[in-house]
Amino acid sequence: MKKTTPTMKKEQVGAKEEEGGDSASQRIDARIKALGDWRGETLARVRTLIQPADPDVVEEWKWRGVPVWSHAGIICTGETYKQVVKLTFAKGASLEDPSGLFNASLDGNTRRAIDLHEGDTLDEKALKALILAAVALHTSTRAASRTQSAE
Repeated sequence: MKKTTPTMKKEQVGAKEEEGGDSASQRIDARIKALGDWRGETLARVRTLIQPADPDVVEEWKWRGVPVWSHAGIICTGETYKQVVKLTFAKGASLEDPSGLFNASLDGNTRRAIDLHEGDTLDEKALKALILAAVALHTSTRAASRTQSAE
């Protein structure tokens, strides 16, 4: 198990590193650059919204190439496909979505996703609200688990 030292950057904590030792953030940077089109621009834009919405967010690189943003659990993933950038919220079915951002994976009991197509305009304020709601859900669930186990 990797120990955290005071000099380690936050994005490296919990991030899986493969051969070459690149951090998750470096791998995400490389993915954005390699895409070189609207998908890379969209992924980069989403990333710039997630980080300030939750300063304690941890960037991870999982499942052989999927950017993941976590805080006390997975907030969302940023998958890129030929026609769509998909932001999948791990516990999206438990989140309020008054702006109606979720437009994919609506039938499941757990996840919800936002499919972003070329030329789509993202409601940045609504995305930040979803991120904050996901963090609040994760941290309240974790706090409740600690309370129950302490009793």
